[in-house]
Amino acid sequence: MAFNDVLESIGGVGRFQISQVIFLVIPVCLIACHNFLQNFTAAVPDYHCKPSIQSNQTFLSNITAEEGTLLKAFIPMGRNQKPEKCLQFATIQWHLLNPNATVTENVTERHTQPCVGGWEYDTTVFESTIVSEWDLVCDLQMLRDLAQSIYMAGVLAGAVVFGALSDRFGRRITLILSYLQIAITGTSTAFLPSFSSYCVFRFMAGMTFSGIVLNSFSLILEWTPTKGRTVAGACLGYFVTFGQVILAGVAYKIRNWRWLQLAVSAPFFIAFLCSWKLPESPRWLLLHNKSHLAIRNLKKVAAINGKKKEGDKITQQVLNSHMQTETAKLKSSHTIFDLFRTPALRRVTCCLMVIWFSSAFSYYGLAMDVQKFGLNIYVVQMIFGALDLPAVMLSTFTMIFVGCRITIAGFFTVGGLMVLVNMLVPEELQTLRTAQAAIGKGCLASSFIGAYQYSGELYPTEIRQTGMGFVSMQARIGAMVAPFIYVLKDSFPILPSLMFGAAPLLAGIITCFLMETRRSPLLETIAEMEQRARKVQQMKEEEISLQQQATAHSKESV
Repeated sequence: MAFNDVLESIGGVGRFQISQVIFLVIPVCLIACHNFLQNFTAAVPDYHCKPSIQSNQTFLSNITAEEGTLLKAFIPMGRNQKPEKCLQFATIQWHLLNPNATVTENVTERHTQPCVGGWEYDTTVFESTIVSEWDLVCDLQMLRDLAQSIYMAGVLAGAVVFGALSDRFGRRITLILSYLQIAITGTSTAFLPSFSSYCVFRFMAGMTFSGIVLNSFSLILEWTPTKGRTVAGACLGYFVTFGQVILAGVAYKIRNWRWLQLAVSAPFFIAFLCSWKLPESPRWLLLHNKSHLAIRNLKKVAAINGKKKEGDKITQQVLNSHMQTETAKLKSSHTIFDLFRTPALRRVTCCLMVIWFSSAFSYYGLAMDVQKFGLNIYVVQMIFGALDLPAVMLSTFTMIFVGCRITIAGFFTVGGLMVLVNMLVPEELQTLRTAQAAIGKGCLASSFIGAYQYSGELYPTEIRQTGMGFVSMQARIGAMVAPFIYVLKDSFPILPSLMFGAAPLLAGIITCFLMETRRSPLLETIAEMEQRARKVQQMKEEEISLQQQATAHSKESV
């Protein structure tokens, strides 16, 4: 008998499970805003060199491109008659103020130099960003991508740290500490004076993404019976996606990066104060020989679900009869090396490493640079978030009625093909390119959310957090690498799209090598996982044998 029967007896998907999901998904929505925050806080406004008269180093800060012709004497114009971003004339070219004057290529190269007096930024769209405040342009433009990669490095570190802490000390306390850390570091970031300190605090904020998402998912998964597991887990995905839509609206209203940073960070203080009432996972308590606490929590949940009589019947003997092996014999902690200890666990881990890396690599490659589409950045962000919602909903239904394996493989394949087809669309058709990219991103989002669900169901409770923490590390590595792929675009224009499209196709193929978990109870131990894998392999061998026999009989009859 499985522990799932205990959850069914105290109400199944009842009032407690619904209220728990509602509480946990709100902070997940906010932490998703942090993931995409640099689309706005690190947006690159139009800019050009600050015009200067070099003889007395007087900077003419009131001259702008829109005010017309005077700027031409200080800054060379590009092919589209807009000021060059990183060059200015070494000497003032007054003759260029003549409407009929032109600048030859040789003269431009001979009389230009890098900006010496700083830059002027257009504040029409963005009041301020970290780019305009710390001049992360021209030779320093790589620092913008570096900041996002440092944040993702924090997410990677958080997957290791919080994954281990969760398995050792519990899901609840790790989640509470994650709320406190993002509240402090996120709010402090809004007041930092330098780019280096900004990167340090963004790293610490990134760590909490893993702590919040992984532990919220585990609490939902381990308190929900099998029949409601897929929908409950998908709700987490909906609010990760909905967070992108919320971010677009908040960023539209708040154009100053410091106030925007504060707006999406301060609410976590409320989450921290309210989270102390969350009950710990009974599965974790049982596996760590704390059955008295598990019984207490189960009785509380039974009362909330209106099943107090059934809750009163729960005893140590009842729980032991519903666990498939004695919990006292289980290891209380595991290391990453344990993920490769047995054949089935090793196969699952290796496949999930590829799946998580590919999904994050392509997903963030598309999502983290919405300015490249040349349309209104707020509209593009809204579209990207809005189209993810129906895609995630569709994947939820297919995971329920078809299964996780086929669903994830299918969405990976469609997402990869959309990215590759987008390479063939001319750059002039920005609307079509944006629509295709949004559809592809929606498919990748569905696969990404499905990977959370699928990984949680593949790994047994005994090592679930360690496993999910490790495979999610691969996603963070993919997210760290993705921004730097665009650096290669000048030398190899098709390379980014080619890589972002090929990775999901590879992940789709790899997914087919995993077991289906549809309508299967959560595994508790590694031994159960190995036993199930052997049964699946035996069934496949029997099926192949029957097919061969049928083929042989048909040949004999002929």
